[in-house]
Amino acid sequence: MSAITKQNYRGAYHFSPQQNWMNDPNGLVYFEGEYHLFFQHHPDGMTMGEMHWGHAVSRDLVAWEELSVALVPDELGMIFSGSAVVDWKNTTGFFEDKPGLVAIFTHHLNMPEGKPPVQYQSIAYSKDNGRTWIKYAGNPVLTHDSFIDFRDPKVFWDKERSRWVMIVACGQTVCLYHSPDLIHWTFASEFGVGIGSHDGVWECPDLFPLAVDGDKDNTKWVMLVSIGADPAFEEGSRTQYFTGDFDGAVFTPDEASRSIRWVDYGRDNYAGVSWSDLPEEDGRRLFIGWMSNWMYAQQTPTEGFRGAMTIPRELTLETRNGEVTLIQKPAKELEAARIPVLSLTNVSVQEINKACASLQLDAYVIEAKLAPGTSAGFRVKAGAGQQTVAGINAQTEELYIDRTASGKIDFHELFPGLHSAKLAASNVAYELCIYVDRSSVEVFAGGGQAVITDLIFPEPESAGLTAFAEHEEDVFLSLDIYKLASSAADGSNQ
Repeated sequence: MSAITKQNYRGAYHFSPQQNWMNDPNGLVYFEGEYHLFFQHHPDGMTMGEMHWGHAVSRDLVAWEELSVALVPDELGMIFSGSAVVDWKNTTGFFEDKPGLVAIFTHHLNMPEGKPPVQYQSIAYSKDNGRTWIKYAGNPVLTHDSFIDFRDPKVFWDKERSRWVMIVACGQTVCLYHSPDLIHWTFASEFGVGIGSHDGVWECPDLFPLAVDGDKDNTKWVMLVSIGADPAFEEGSRTQYFTGDFDGAVFTPDEASRSIRWVDYGRDNYAGVSWSDLPEEDGRRLFIGWMSNWMYAQQTPTEGFRGAMTIPRELTLETRNGEVTLIQKPAKELEAARIPVLSLTNVSVQEINKACASLQLDAYVIEAKLAPGTSAGFRVKAGAGQQTVAGINAQTEELYIDRTASGKIDFHELFPGLHSAKLAASNVAYELCIYVDRSSVEVFAGGGQAVITDLIFPEPESAGLTAFAEHEEDVFLSLDIYKLASSAADGSNQ
C-alpha cells in the first residue's frame, strides 16, 4: 500500500488532528515565537460530540506540532469556540512577573427534559505558554437571559481606550461588550438587524482594523461573521464580511456592506478567525478557517480523523472598482516550503501538457499568468475518470472550481458542484494561484480578490495534471509549479 493511500485524505501541508473530530479554529494567538492554534475537538469520536479544545503550535505556520488537549468539559458544560489573548498588562491579576495567555470561550451546558441548552462565556489562563490551563473560579464571566445561541467570543485589546472588547454571536446578530479585566463585562451595542445574510445562525465573529491600500492613515474595520448551514440553502455554512467604522462601542457599516459579501466562494472555508497579538512590526492580519461545511462535515470519507484547516492567509483591504474589498493571499511563510518543479514562459497548452505528462504530484502549488481575455485553467488530481477543474472564464469574468467528477462525491447529494467567484474587471493579466493537496483545492485569483476553497476526495492514483484553454492559440504567459513540504513537525500529518 502506498504512503498516500495510508493517509486516507490527510493533507500533506494542511493541519489536521492526529485522531478523531475537529472543527472551528479557536484561540488563535501568537506568543513568545509560537503561533497557537486551538480547535474544537472531540477526542473520542469521528463526529461532533463532547467538545474540548485541541491544541497545536507552529513557529513558521507550516510545520505544526499537536499538543495535549488544552480545555476539557466540566460541570459548567462542554468547551465551545472562543479566542485567546496575551494579558500583557496583567489586567486579570492572574500573572505576576511576566505576561500570560487567557482563553475566552463558550461553556455549553445541555439541560434536562428537552429544555434548550445554556451558553455563557468563561475564561481560563495559562502561565506556561498554553501547555496547561487553570479555569477561573468565578466562571462564567458573562451570561445572558434572552439568547438561546450566545457563543464564540472573540476578544481584543482596544489600545485607544485601554480596555478589552468582545464580539460574540447572539443568534441572528452579534453583540459587543467591553471590560477592564476580562472578568467584568459591560454591554455596548448589537449589530446585524436588517443587514447581511441570515440564511443560518450567526457564529464565530471577528472584528479588526486594516489599512486601506496600505495607507495607515486610512483604516477601516472588518467584521467577519460565519453563517451556519440551513437545509433550505444549498450553499451550507459560509462566512460573510462587513467593512465600516468602530468607535470602541458601536460598529457602523459602510454602504458597501449593504450587499452580502463572502470571504470565500467555495464550500469549505468556515468559522475562520484571525490571530491576535502578532508583533506590531509584523503588520499583518493572519487568518485560518475550518476546511469543511456543516452540510456534510460529519460524513466526509476519511478514516481515523475528520477535519482540517485551510492554509494560513494574509488579509488586507484594497480598493477594487471603487469599493473597499477584502483580499486574501497565502501566508508568505508557505513560500519557504516550496520545492521548484517546473517553470515555463510564453508557453502553449500542448507544451505545458507535454512537460507535465510524467508528473505524478501529490501536494503542490500552481502559479500561472494568463493574457487578458483568456479562458483557461488546469485539471488537477486527474486520472481513472476523476478530475477537479480550476480555471478562469473570461467571458463571464469568473474564477471557478468544478468538483463534479473529483472522486468520492456520493456521501452527500450537495457535495458535487461547480462553484464560482466574480472577478473584478481588469485589463491586466489574470493571475491564478492554486494550492492542491490530497483532499483540497484552494484557488486565488485577481490578486486575492476572488477565492474558492473546496474539499475533494480523489483516489490516490488520480495524480495527473493538465492545462486547458478555450482556444488552441491561447498562450500561458508564465507557469510555475512547486511541490510543497509536509506540515507536520512531529510526523502526524505525513
